[in-house]
Amino acid sequence: MKRTRTALAILALSTLVLTACGTADEPAASSGSGGTKSVKLQLQWFVQGQFAGYIAAADQGFYKEQGLDVEILEGGVDIVPQTVLAQGQADFAIAWVPKALASREQGAGITNIGQIFQRSGTYQVSFASAHITKPADLRGKKVGNWGFGNEFELFAAMTKAGLDPGKDVTLVQQQFDMQGLLRKDIDAAQAMSYNEYAQLLEAKDPATGKLYDPSAFTVLDWNSVGTAMLQDAVWANTSKLESDASYQDTATKFLAASIKGWAYCRDNPEACRDLVVKRGSKLGASHQLWQVNEVNKLVWPAPSGAGMIDEAAWKATVDLSMTTKNADGQTVLTKAPEGLAYTNDYVQKALDTLKSQGVDVNGAGFTPKTVTLTEGGA
Repeated sequence: MKRTRTALAILALSTLVLTACGTADEPAASSGSGGTKSVKLQLQWFVQGQFAGYIAAADQGFYKEQGLDVEILEGGVDIVPQTVLAQGQADFAIAWVPKALASREQGAGITNIGQIFQRSGTYQVSFASAHITKPADLRGKKVGNWGFGNEFELFAAMTKAGLDPGKDVTLVQQQFDMQGLLRKDIDAAQAMSYNEYAQLLEAKDPATGKLYDPSAFTVLDWNSVGTAMLQDAVWANTSKLESDASYQDTATKFLAASIKGWAYCRDNPEACRDLVVKRGSKLGASHQLWQVNEVNKLVWPAPSGAGMIDEAAWKATVDLSMTTKNADGQTVLTKAPEGLAYTNDYVQKALDTLKSQGVDVNGAGFTPKTVTLTEGGA
């Protein structure tokens, strides 16, 4: 499928169809068997290690411990998770903060209740031979990006470096793979640290006949550049948070079980790799172990507790969303978010519950693994 529509157009269109599929007041949760509450979680992409914590929470019985029967809904190219949530077709959804805030501005009644990813996982990667070591070096280059709201960290970095993204680089609509870079059709490609970057290291260097070494590439990491934006967060229905005591209780329990799942994956990455593969991931076992390991780096350590929303990181994301323009001259947001855009109330209660159970919710001693990739990620 060709991806030619802008992210903002998709988000606006998605919000317009709210009335066609339901309203934010329609309950998705229901009472399950044995007194458990049925809950639907909408992922933002296909099943992979990016969502290992939720998969582990379901498989290890952490949701059941909280009296929840959680159905995990797989995402895809044409699924906008925050819209599914706003339509009442799910109880919670995983979505990047800038995209979800754009949907809020268009009328979606959603609230961030748990910032699982504390750091951005987005890279811009080039061959080392291209000598792109800082955003300013992108001038005059063919720069790939996915669009769909994934491009704003890149655009913010170029703007910060004094480049006009619409004039000083040649923008290329990039597919969700690294073939354009490997063929050298583009000079710099967008990649997630936990997915597409690994695809490069799983490919053979035609010059050596061996897998590419990381030294073959240069990585621009937006966390280091200073234009990182918050990514995977747990979003909830705003009106229910404000009026439904049962939903409020479910939100706390859902977060507690989910964070316990992420703690399990921090301590048992191989086991979570196996769970993701078993769940039906289309990517191989070594690739999924890489992904779980890299995602753990985005979650841990969590000095204030996993899932806590840092005010400074939130403000930085909002500021970039209001000031960074894409190739069409549009910003993610036209004004600061209004109303209950985020709250730490429920995640704090969830963390208190987990700490009383002896669960390590900070991961101060977290040490990532060294993962050996294989050709094609098998």
